[in-house]
Amino acid sequence: MTDKVATRRLGPFSHVSVPVFSVSALLIVGFIIFGAIFPETAGAVFSGAQSGIADYFGWFLIIVTNMAVVLSLYLALGPYGSVRLGAQTERAQYGLFSWIAMMFSAGIGIGLIYWGVAEPLTHFYDSPLQEPESVAAAEQAMVLTFLHWGFHGWAIYCVVGCSLAYFHYRKGLPLSIRSALYPIIGERIYGPWGHAVDILAVFGTMFGVVTSLGLGVMQINSGLTTLFGIGDNVYVQILLIAFITLLATVSVMLGLDAGIKRLSNFNIQLSFALLGFVVIFGPTLFIFDSFVENMGNYINEFVYFSFWSEAYSGTNWQVDWTIFYWAWWISWSPFVGIFIARISRGRTIREFTLGVLFVPATIMFFWFTAFGGVAINMELAGNPGLIEVTREAYGNAIFRLMDFYPLTSVITGLLIVMIVMWFVTSSDSASFVIDMLTAGGEADPPKIQRMFWAISEGAIAAVLLLAGGLSALQAAAVVAGFPFAFVILVMMYGLLRGLSRDQLVLYRYEQWYETEKEAETNLPKAYVGEDALGGPPAMAKGD
Repeated sequence: MTDKVATRRLGPFSHVSVPVFSVSALLIVGFIIFGAIFPETAGAVFSGAQSGIADYFGWFLIIVTNMAVVLSLYLALGPYGSVRLGAQTERAQYGLFSWIAMMFSAGIGIGLIYWGVAEPLTHFYDSPLQEPESVAAAEQAMVLTFLHWGFHGWAIYCVVGCSLAYFHYRKGLPLSIRSALYPIIGERIYGPWGHAVDILAVFGTMFGVVTSLGLGVMQINSGLTTLFGIGDNVYVQILLIAFITLLATVSVMLGLDAGIKRLSNFNIQLSFALLGFVVIFGPTLFIFDSFVENMGNYINEFVYFSFWSEAYSGTNWQVDWTIFYWAWWISWSPFVGIFIARISRGRTIREFTLGVLFVPATIMFFWFTAFGGVAINMELAGNPGLIEVTREAYGNAIFRLMDFYPLTSVITGLLIVMIVMWFVTSSDSASFVIDMLTAGGEADPPKIQRMFWAISEGAIAAVLLLAGGLSALQAAAVVAGFPFAFVILVMMYGLLRGLSRDQLVLYRYEQWYETEKEAETNLPKAYVGEDALGGPPAMAKGD
């Protein structure tokens, strides 16, 4: 069915879905030109749109993220867990470590280092519900951080990724967002409705990823200032974007196995090495004790904070934090969902959902405890100046924390390398996925198109930094993520409908075999979906 998505040459691009590629490219190039000429206006437009979405539709984003958590748990524990993403006889395409490394690198990126110390500290000194800089504020700061980086975000990735993997590997549909609508609109996914959702996915992916890229160069600039006294300004950051975009372009041109997989494995190894260093040379016992307590507090308050919307307090704290994060995760979900689907062939739905939902989140919980939790504990014990540095610039917080560890200069340099690597793995993965979307769902799209999208990401990140730095980046993520929230709701329904039909067809197929009194107790060949059952005509049609 993949060839039903009309693709053809467009200028130098050899294999594109013309409606998706041309509209997406025009919108994105148009924004780059507009933002470069009128940066203040672009910043104001995004800021106003963000405020409107947060004020009037924050409740909607909260509902969507909670529905994703419920559906993910149902997929893992319910009747569809044994369904394999591919033929039932297949095994996983990638080993567990490589799978987790690529998933983690694509799904988190630079934010882990940028916010690792800064976010818990910020919730500690600017607590929305507790007395600032108190023990209660410290406990709640970790709960809020876990909320923003925990199960809700990964559940969004899980739903999108599982839906795409299911329809691609079991139904032979393109590896594209449009395929998730097949149970609802059928062959019309190859028309305007399919084009529209793929364009939304490209737009959301682009702006979600460049938000992280912008945060990354701001933090690299802070690290270079700490090490070499280089000026901390937007022009240095734009030069950094140009350099790192070049690296990302080289990686994405090498492809999934030669470039992205190797970089992801190397990156996660560096991350674990840094985490081990912090645990060994830091307050080791406190890290393990507080990790257990933080997990308990998070689980205990999970339901309350999942539905908290500031309705009675009338405050606006969530606009810059929770609502921003839900929109950011949603805007990343087309990119991460397609990428995770691409690397998950051969896994069962249960393996997929449990792996995506719990493994990265648990690693992140420990990371935030070892960095942000330790920073809070140091402030409670004697005010080492971390709060003041964080107030000045979020990106400086982790470098200031490293001043209290041995080999400060070496670790600072390592952090800069890691941020660059996260930048590269996020950008090359996103370019690969956007190219798949604009090439009609091709699993291995042309390389020249990947280069175009990698360069576009760098250009948009530069424009947003000129338009207002962090606030413009956050606003762009919210604005780009909001429309795709509606698509995710439709994807949830489509996945459940597709799975229920599959189960019914399989049941009827088995009944047919029983009436034919076949000796075999297992299916004679791998069951791969309605179109490949090999049963009687009514079954092959999915009747």
